[in-house]
Amino acid sequence: MRRQRVLITAGAAGIGRVMAEAFAATGAAVWVVDADAAALADCPQDWQRDRLDVTDEAAVADLFARMHTAWGGLDTLCANAGIAGPTARLEDIALADWDRCIAVNLSGAFLFVKYALPLMQAQRSGAVLLTSSTAGIYGFPNRAPYSAAKWAINGLMKTIAMEAGPFGIRANSICPGSVEGPRIERVLEREAAVKGSTRDAIYAGYAAGTSLRTFVTAQDVAAMAVFLASDAAVRISGQIIAVDGHTENPDPKV
Repeated sequence: MRRQRVLITAGAAGIGRVMAEAFAATGAAVWVVDADAAALADCPQDWQRDRLDVTDEAAVADLFARMHTAWGGLDTLCANAGIAGPTARLEDIALADWDRCIAVNLSGAFLFVKYALPLMQAQRSGAVLLTSSTAGIYGFPNRAPYSAAKWAINGLMKTIAMEAGPFGIRANSICPGSVEGPRIERVLEREAAVKGSTRDAIYAGYAAGTSLRTFVTAQDVAAMAVFLASDAAVRISGQIIAVDGHTENPDPKV
């Protein structure tokens, strides 16, 4: 039986690294790309690894050409790369910061899907998983570029599901809530500064805004990715699936 072939963007650290480890644990062949050379060097030697800017179309095209030679196809794409972008009121956001956030979070996903689909269409199967966010369901104050990109990711996913479905390709969005780790810590600190509050108060507000009263972990998100890429989810497509402890109030009043 052929191993599942999985490509993960931003796969050397954070949520992407945990996704890669979860897929590898199932016996999948894993290929990770990341902009962080040190994180890539720390990945297991049996993973395929590439340092790559997800917004560089020439580099993405070259990656998929090499992947076609090495693997002959692709079963699962996890378009996971993203950046938090600025934390500020909309009128205080510089256009350059807006453009960079949209480029990495949205255009990067578009490019990887653009080059993955021909491989999947040729084999008439595949799963496309886009990492969105609960910011792409509710919107978040002081996070305009990030929220706009994540809403757009969900719209992109819906279109992929409709266009690629006749080829046996499924597409879904995973929308993490607040995920424990260094990235959310940076967001909490910046939001505390914008609101004149404290990191602990912002944290408590976010946790209180979920029915489970908790943040989620990268392992929670990775488990959903493995499920959606599996045969157990063969009839699940075009869905926006939150892994967030059930967010009720995305704007903590703190």
